[in-house]
Amino acid sequence: MRKIAFVFPGQGAQYVGMGQELANEYAVANQVFEEASEAIGYDMKALCFDSSVEELKQTEKTQPSILTASIAAYKVLLEKGIHPEGVAGLSLGEYSALVATGVLDFKDAVKVVKQRGKYMQEEVPAGVGAMAAVLGLSGDLVEEACKEASDTGIVEPANYNCPGQLVIAGEVKSVEAAAEKCREKGAKKVVMLPVSAPFHTSMLKGAGVKLSSELTDLTFGSLTYPLVANVTADYVSSSEEVKGLLIDQVSSPVMWENSIQKMVEDGFNTFIEVGPGKALSKFIKKISRDVEIYNVEDLKSLEKTLEKLNG
Repeated sequence: MRKIAFVFPGQGAQYVGMGQELANEYAVANQVFEEASEAIGYDMKALCFDSSVEELKQTEKTQPSILTASIAAYKVLLEKGIHPEGVAGLSLGEYSALVATGVLDFKDAVKVVKQRGKYMQEEVPAGVGAMAAVLGLSGDLVEEACKEASDTGIVEPANYNCPGQLVIAGEVKSVEAAAEKCREKGAKKVVMLPVSAPFHTSMLKGAGVKLSSELTDLTFGSLTYPLVANVTADYVSSSEEVKGLLIDQVSSPVMWENSIQKMVEDGFNTFIEVGPGKALSKFIKKISRDVEIYNVEDLKSLEKTLEKLNG
């Protein structure tokens, strides 16, 4: 028996043209883009389909655009009769998962993530923060490298993506120092990432405080499907927990590897990455070799996924 989980991508998955094929082909996907434009006050189709890479990279535009493309793909899957039994999302993707499970209203989520992106970018001036992906080194050794480099400033683990890939973040000089220590400890590779803010570190606590005021007036619905949270790598027990988790998420590491492990232990054996890109699919392949992994972002991937699931 298949036990299906939908997983939703985070920042970095964006590309010009995302969601266009599905919106052109399916009224339900087109409707999502229309609703997003209405909620946010600018043309979401123009942003996702026709803008530039540079414009899509602006955090306060990246976040609502990925959320919109992801929910458009999600709605098409529902229309095709494919429903999840559980959901999770990486960082920003957690908002898509919350929309999918019915906790957040889509229009509310679009507005909130626009502000989330703005607050995260504003909290640390450009050029002050950095992030780096450490490949081929155990989590313990990466954590050790961060501790050793912390005398130069702030550097912390930010994303536990999968075995052999952990992202660190903090102040530029401290990230560079920790990166060097990771190399000394045997990392295969350390890659500085093209982002200007140290997401998921203590440097973004202030952004979480600002985000808190955005979340205060929202109505949180009940969970239709179980959701595993980034901060705890565990199931959210009730929608009352959600606000606190979303505030903490901004300045806490994303426990993605443990989140997927939790779902696999719970019998999830089919994962569908819903939205732009295939980053999560690659992570999940490294976390478990015993699961089926599909993605839906355009007509070709939709067709392939439906063929496999219905075959």
